[in-house]
Amino acid sequence: MSAMAEFALICHKGFKFLITKNPSNNNLEGFIKELKSNNVKVVVRVCEPTYDTEALKGAGIQVCNLTIPDGTCPSERIVEEFFEILKRQYCINPESCVAVHCIGGLGRAPVMVSLALIELGFSYEDAVNLIREKRRGAINAKQLEFLSKYKPKARLGNDKKKQCNIQ
Repeated sequence: MSAMAEFALICHKGFKFLITKNPSNNNLEGFIKELKSNNVKVVVRVCEPTYDTEALKGAGIQVCNLTIPDGTCPSERIVEEFFEILKRQYCINPESCVAVHCIGGLGRAPVMVSLALIELGFSYEDAVNLIREKRRGAINAKQLEFLSKYKPKARLGNDKKKQCNIQ
């Protein structure tokens, strides 16, 4: 897989997400460089930990663990935690990008970004199509069904100033 295909930047209404596959301890330096070039301040890891996070912390990048079993969909608790992370990060640093990764960057991470896009007004079909344009083969049948049934709950406001109580 080429370096360009490993990272998919998704932007909508001022929110920025970077979908990526899992780094390893052997390629953390390049991974951190890519994160920094996209102004990533938070990485949401939705797979089992497989690398040491100290290098990311040293680079000023926080890692949040929201483990979802491979090939499955997030629980309501994981979804709630994800949106809390997003709201907190975008209020602290509205210009930042949040990276989300699973092992291959094709299932769990794209589902989480799809949920955010749905909260921002996308239909599930449009969210999936946008992600699949950048991550070919993303989102399995079970995850697609989950997204089709997801009902947005206004967890991400369209206006960051209102969301963050900024005057």
